[in-house]
Amino acid sequence: MAKANKSAGEGFWDTVRTIIYAVLIALTLRTFAYEPFNIPSGSMLPTLLIGDYLFVSKFSYGYSRHSLPWGIIPFEGRVLGSEVERGDVAVFKLPTDNRTDYIKRIVGLPGDRIQVVGGILTINGTPVKRERVAESVVPGTAGTITEYIETLPNGRRHLIWERSDDMPFDNTPVYQVPQGHYFAMGDNRDSSQDSRAQRLVGFVPRENLVGRAEFLFFSYDGSARLWEVWKWPFAIRWSRLFDGIR
Repeated sequence: MAKANKSAGEGFWDTVRTIIYAVLIALTLRTFAYEPFNIPSGSMLPTLLIGDYLFVSKFSYGYSRHSLPWGIIPFEGRVLGSEVERGDVAVFKLPTDNRTDYIKRIVGLPGDRIQVVGGILTINGTPVKRERVAESVVPGTAGTITEYIETLPNGRRHLIWERSDDMPFDNTPVYQVPQGHYFAMGDNRDSSQDSRAQRLVGFVPRENLVGRAEFLFFSYDGSARLWEVWKWPFAIRWSRLFDGIR
């Protein structure tokens, strides 16, 4: 009987150790490799949909205090950092509170002059090329949406949405991006609070970058409730699973 009790005790502590190891591995991966995020709003349509779940690579831009869970080890700047590329879709901590996660596209690099004129993004005085793709009425959005392909100066191409070219953020002053900062915009240009909203978001400090969005691992359209198991297969956007993010 004593031997049986000892084996049961050893089995319990083996289970505890396994759970601890699993938690430590998960925290290590989340801190230094990939962190999952979900998309709760439509500011990055059509690139990212509400209900998309994606992995962000933490090592792409190096590490800052915002790379660590809850910022438990405060330090200034970044370590092991690499350069941000224009056109990257990045997750960052909102500069005005350093807590809220935002995801936007980086369109302006340190030293750039950014302006929007008649709905067209202008970088250092040169309008960015955009090509009209389609015009349609999208369920859940107001009015007609025009879809464009936007081509950034480094050749990066991505889709954007415009409701018109005369919305509040379609004609802006010139924003001079400070050193060590970036200018971020949502692909859903007329439905995005981004660096154009200087009081809410403003320029993104380099140390506020969490990582670069890499690929989707799940996508759910919200049409099935948790208990509606029979609807789950139809609520998953199967075609988006494991799509890369451009």
